[in-house]
Amino acid sequence: MSYCPISLESLLPGQEYSEAGLKRIHPKLKHLEPLEYSYQEQLREVRRRSDKMSIQGVQPKLSAVLKLKDSSFGLVNRGGKFILKPNPLAYEEVPANEALTMSMAAVAGIDVPVHGLLRAQDDSWVYFVKRYDREGRSGKVHVEDFAQLSSLTRETKYDSSLERVVQLVDEFCTFPAIEKPKLAKRLLFCFLTGNEDMHLKNFSIWVQNGVVSLTPAYDLLNSTLVLENAKEESALPLHGKKKKLTRKLWLNYFCRERLKLTEIQVAKILQDLQEAMPAFDDLIERSHLSKGHQFGYREILNERAKRLGG
Repeated sequence: MSYCPISLESLLPGQEYSEAGLKRIHPKLKHLEPLEYSYQEQLREVRRRSDKMSIQGVQPKLSAVLKLKDSSFGLVNRGGKFILKPNPLAYEEVPANEALTMSMAAVAGIDVPVHGLLRAQDDSWVYFVKRYDREGRSGKVHVEDFAQLSSLTRETKYDSSLERVVQLVDEFCTFPAIEKPKLAKRLLFCFLTGNEDMHLKNFSIWVQNGVVSLTPAYDLLNSTLVLENAKEESALPLHGKKKKLTRKLWLNYFCRERLKLTEIQVAKILQDLQEAMPAFDDLIERSHLSKGHQFGYREILNERAKRLGG
């Protein structure tokens, strides 16, 4: 059985993408051609365009638009509506890992942008994600990440704490009480899925209808699986700790003491994550990770779930 690289639903014989998966990209998209660049050509394009593009970061990224008439993605220097991420050098199966983790987040009730995997001409996978900070033909939505809000840079994005993240939500969001349960679920999900790289630039706010709130989640990845020997469990310390994080630390200290969540709110978040576990397992099975990495992903997920469950 093969599965859609976008929706992870079962494919019919001869299908590369499901109809529902293609419609996520555009309601009129019926077919999607392979990206016209091989993996090595993609990395070459990253180097060539790096000083012209508005997106940055350690992971290689390309800016793209959907060419609906050609049923394909085209690379651009400016004005892209999608970000393409080839696999980083020295690491394995990162696009499939990110596509899976983002899909798991959606199942858990976390807001995420349209995303999935795109086949390149050499049969390699490229991760794509639709930019939520673009609207219309050329409109930009004002977004600020938490490093900017803290007057920190890309080089100092780890020089903070999860307590500081809470302070920033209190300071900048219009309705912090609405955003805090979302933040709690997002961070507990990241703990469950081995994402130990949630630094300040991986949290952002935007303005929608005059209300400042958290943006959809992005850059969700089981980095513990990618790194294989990750020494930490959180990029930003919680109560001064980056590893050996416990249920008590997450729930009593972070959720109840720092976020001031009610018992009903904490119970609801835990229930949502617990009820999503069977779906997580199914998505891992349907993902485009190799069987070995699927096994490794499940090991991390189950160990963290056991620890969080007490």
